[in-house]
Amino acid sequence: MIRQLIRSYVLLVAVAIALFTVPVAFTLTDQLRGDTADSVRREADTMALLLGNGNTPSCAALDEMARAYAGQTPGQVETTGRCDTGLPGPQRDAALTGALEDGRSTTDWGSSFIWGPELKVTVPARSSAVDLDGRNRGPVVGAVRIVYSTDDLTERLWTIWGFRAVLAVAVLGVAAVIGAAAARRITRPLRQLNDMASRFSDGDLTARSPVTGPPETQTLARTLNQGAERLDTLVASQRIFVADASHQLRTPLTALRLSLDNIADGVDDDFVKEDVEQATAEVVRMSRLVSGLLVLARAEAKVTAAEPLALLDIVRERLDVWRPAADERGVTIALAAGADGRPLVLASPGHLEQVLDNVLSNALEVSPDGGTITVGVETKGESVVLSVLDEGPGMPDADKSRAFDRFWRGRGLTGRSGSGLGLAVVKQLVTDDGGTVALGDAPGGGLKVAISLRASSRSGG
Repeated sequence: MIRQLIRSYVLLVAVAIALFTVPVAFTLTDQLRGDTADSVRREADTMALLLGNGNTPSCAALDEMARAYAGQTPGQVETTGRCDTGLPGPQRDAALTGALEDGRSTTDWGSSFIWGPELKVTVPARSSAVDLDGRNRGPVVGAVRIVYSTDDLTERLWTIWGFRAVLAVAVLGVAAVIGAAAARRITRPLRQLNDMASRFSDGDLTARSPVTGPPETQTLARTLNQGAERLDTLVASQRIFVADASHQLRTPLTALRLSLDNIADGVDDDFVKEDVEQATAEVVRMSRLVSGLLVLARAEAKVTAAEPLALLDIVRERLDVWRPAADERGVTIALAAGADGRPLVLASPGHLEQVLDNVLSNALEVSPDGGTITVGVETKGESVVLSVLDEGPGMPDADKSRAFDRFWRGRGLTGRSGSGLGLAVVKQLVTDDGGTVALGDAPGGGLKVAISLRASSRSGG
C-alpha cells in the first residue's frame, strides 16, 4: 500500500509538472523561433534597401554590413542584383524565383519540426521609388538571402528543455521522499493493526493496537481491541477450567488405580485379573491424558519466564532417569559424541525436563528390542539444537504434519497407545520458550526429533 501511495503521489506531481513546464517550454521555443526570424528578416530588409539603391556608397555599405554581420553572427549574406560586392550569389530555387519575379519574401526553417540545420530568409530588393504611403513600390532589381545556422538555437533549445527536465527529475525525487514519509505516516495505524493481527495469529492474546490515526482506523482499532479482550477472557476461562478439571481428576484417578491394584492382589481368578489389568491400563492412560492437559493448560498460561539453563546438565539427568526403563527392553540410550561444553539455552524452569520426558517416552515406545536412542546437542549460531533419534519404523510425511495435533495418536511397536498429547505438549512448551520443533527421518531409518532452542548470551562454564 505504501508503494501505491508513493506512485500515486509521484504521478500526481509529474502530471502537475508536465501541465506547467511543457507549455512554458513550447512557448519559449516558439518565442525563440519568432525572435530569430524577425531579427534575420530585419537585417535582410536593411541590406535589400541598400541593394535597391544601387549606387556606389550603398553598395559599399552593403558589402561592409554583410561582412560585419557574417563576423558577428552565424549568418552568411548572399546577394544578386545591381551591386558588385563580391558576396556569393544565392542558389536558384523557388524562394529566389518568388523574390525576383513576384517580389515575395520567404522564411524557410528547413524542417517542419522546429527547424533544420539552417534558416534561410530571402527578400526582394526594389529600386528607390517610393509611393505615397511610404512603401517601396519600385521594380525588383535583385534579392538578398541570409543563410543563418541554427546550431546556436539548438543549444539554447536543449538548455530550455534540459533545464526543465533536470528540474522535473529533482522535483519528482523530492516528491518521492515526501510521498514516502507521508505514506508511512498515513499507513502507520494500518501497520499497527497488522502487527496486532500477526501477534494474535501467533497465539499472543495480549496483543493490542494503539488507537491512533484517522477516525476510521481508531474505530477499527477499538473494535479489534474489544474483541481481543473478550477472546482473551474466554480463553483464559477455558484454560482455568481445563487446569482445574485436570487437577481435580487426578485425585480420584489415583484412588481408582490403587483400588484396582488392591483388587488385583486379592483375586486369584485369572479372568478377573485380566479384566482388572485392562481397567488399570485404561486408568493409567486416562491419568496420562489428564496430566498432559494440565501441562498444556499451565504452558498456555505462561506462568513462568525463560531463563538461562545448562542444557547438557538437564539432558544427562533425564537420561539417567530413563536408562532403567530402557534397560528392561534392551534399548541403549546414548549421548552423541561431540556433545560437550555447557551451552546455555533460554527456557522456563521445568519445560526442558517435560520436553525430554515426552520425546524419550515416544522414542522408547517405538524402539525395537536391542535398539539405540541417540541424543545430540549442537550449537548453530544463535540457536542450540537438541536432537533425539530412534531406530523405530519412522513416520510417513502425512503423519509428520499431524503429529503435533492434540489427541492424535500413533502406534508403537509395543502395541500400546499414548494419550495423543505428548508431542502437542512438546511443541507448546518449546514454542513458549521461543524455539521450534520439527520431525525428520533419522539416518538408516527411524524418526528424528529436532528441537531448536534460543542460545543464551551468557556463556556456560
